[in-house]
Amino acid sequence: MSPFMADARFLADRALGLARRGWISLRTRGMRASLARLRAQFARGAVPSSPPWMPPADIAPAFATSSNPRASIVIPVFDQLHHTRRCLQALAAQAHAVDFEVIVVDDGSSDGTDAYCTAIPGLRYHRRAGNGGFIAACNDGAALARGEEFLVFLNNDTVPQPGWLDALLRTFDEVPDAGLVGAQLMFPDGSLQESGGVVFADGSGWNYGRGELPGDPRFAYSRDADYVSGAAIAIRRELFACLGGFDPRYAPAYYEDTDLAFAVREAGLRVLVQPAAKVVHDEGGTAGTDVRVGPKAAQVRNQSVFREHRAAQLAAQPAPGTIPTPAILHRGQRQILIIDALTPQPDHDSGSLRLVNLMQLLREGGAHVAFLPANREHAGRYTEALQESGVECWYAPFGKRAPAWLREHGHRFDTIVVCRHYVLREFLPLLRKHAPQARIVFDTVDLHYLRERRGAEVSGDAALLRTSEATKARELDLIARSDVTLVVSEAERALLATDAPNARVEVLSNLHQLAGPGGSFAARKDLVFVGGLRHPPNVDAVRWFVEDVFPNIRSRLADVRFHCIGSHVTAEIEALSAYPGVVVHGHVPDISPYMDGCRIGLAPLRYGAGVKGKVNLSMAHGQPVVATSCAVEGMHLEPGRDVLVADDAQGFADAVVALYRDEALWNTLARNGMRNVAEHFSLDAARETVRRVFFG
Repeated sequence: MSPFMADARFLADRALGLARRGWISLRTRGMRASLARLRAQFARGAVPSSPPWMPPADIAPAFATSSNPRASIVIPVFDQLHHTRRCLQALAAQAHAVDFEVIVVDDGSSDGTDAYCTAIPGLRYHRRAGNGGFIAACNDGAALARGEEFLVFLNNDTVPQPGWLDALLRTFDEVPDAGLVGAQLMFPDGSLQESGGVVFADGSGWNYGRGELPGDPRFAYSRDADYVSGAAIAIRRELFACLGGFDPRYAPAYYEDTDLAFAVREAGLRVLVQPAAKVVHDEGGTAGTDVRVGPKAAQVRNQSVFREHRAAQLAAQPAPGTIPTPAILHRGQRQILIIDALTPQPDHDSGSLRLVNLMQLLREGGAHVAFLPANREHAGRYTEALQESGVECWYAPFGKRAPAWLREHGHRFDTIVVCRHYVLREFLPLLRKHAPQARIVFDTVDLHYLRERRGAEVSGDAALLRTSEATKARELDLIARSDVTLVVSEAERALLATDAPNARVEVLSNLHQLAGPGGSFAARKDLVFVGGLRHPPNVDAVRWFVEDVFPNIRSRLADVRFHCIGSHVTAEIEALSAYPGVVVHGHVPDISPYMDGCRIGLAPLRYGAGVKGKVNLSMAHGQPVVATSCAVEGMHLEPGRDVLVADDAQGFADAVVALYRDEALWNTLARNGMRNVAEHFSLDAARETVRRVFFG
């Protein structure tokens, strides 16, 4: 198939799918909500891009003092006071979440550096007896450090950008085997200087991304690097001492940072670049750039020293002249591509949380994960959070349309996961053409045809019932043409055992972290519902509860309030706030106070499919739940032991009132609900399925 025909077929499939989903949305959501979904489908979030931040020129640096800072920032200097002043001004002008100290090691300056630094409150200044070079100055600074956990080495010709230090150190918190983490370095004009380095078999190096844009997906995610430039790196203090510091065989400078990275890996730890930590570096600002003369000449000499010292490790490196690409950089890993309609927003819906946690499990298993949203949108902080965690995210304008992108990248993936039947329908022909080697995993998220059929039955809509049958035919066809199908419950696997008996079906349910028990019975009050409000089952559930159930509850619990939390509040949901005791919050960035402070979580769903994240969410916080049968389907819950279940308005109200008043019952459900999440819906519970599907 020609590139033109591939594009045309992909766009035609997308247009037909969009028209079909639009018709269903109009019948179930109405015009206003449907238009909002359409806008989201074609959103084009701008890739963040702005000139590098510079500190105010008139700021007088001062630093807080601490007897036990978490990190020590060591800045070696030799003259170049104008650089040192700007670097210190940048550090002092920013807010940081971590306690740190600043140590300036003067390697024999004669330009007034000593007078300037000794006048700065809180700064630790050390002047060496004589000029010994970068390595000697850094090692001296490390010996003086009081930082309890980390050493951070920072060139004086840098301007750290806001958030740089917290992002560097957060990487150690999130990657247990991180040994050395480097910042993404930029030139003063904002272009990339380096996003991690590549070392070739002859010991030569490549500044990955040099001259490119920092927002280019190839360079914007955290990953393992062959080395990270010593201009801005962090390492655990204990590890640095164990390795003997920067190796003096490279004195006075150059290749000491590359050798340190190889030593860290030899110790069994990882070397990472963290693009969320951005630092402007005036390359050559202190040592020049001419490798023929001056201090920079040591770079040529030290390449041969390094090549001889690390010969065994260099044998596994790419040949000189190899052009680094993501395929080359991740050649030793299983590479997995995930495609979904939109970038996941884990603080908005349980499906997004499940997908983000799946990516975490895949990375913990040693895989490299790439993510392609079908709308090619950069989703702001949600995309950046994935990149900081190590996911290679693609978006416009860098990511081409799917046919061209898959022609370029499809060959490198071992497994490709596509979420939702309407996304897979568009992509499957392209995947089979451009990634024939890849295992195709169809993640249903939930069985759409089951949810549509149940919704049609509740509403009595014959047209929607016919549509659900068409959806069933398409969904079952995709299941038949995929290598593995993921469902979220045993109930859905049992259904497919009848509807798709020849398919390989695996259960990968919701994935939650246990949050802890939260407040006690006496410390809690009120009722809470959590769910995205452009999802028709949630809208129907809230309306039914407020109109048919809650007045009965209020007649017996006069002061109780119902908190409705969820993004994309519709006009009909907003109107429910007129009912006494009903509080419609919309999206709440941090719902922990409601999970830990409300007495009962509610799941009054009258139809739907899959496993309900709202039930898991409440239980993970030790919050008992009252739900309908539909809401707890396939969740391993026993009514009366783990949850209370009722399907009619009177029964639902009675269950809420009884649980609200009975502390002993409340404690039993709270305890058993947390146990159920740990056994069936935690990351640990999913590890064996992930291993079998993706690594088996």
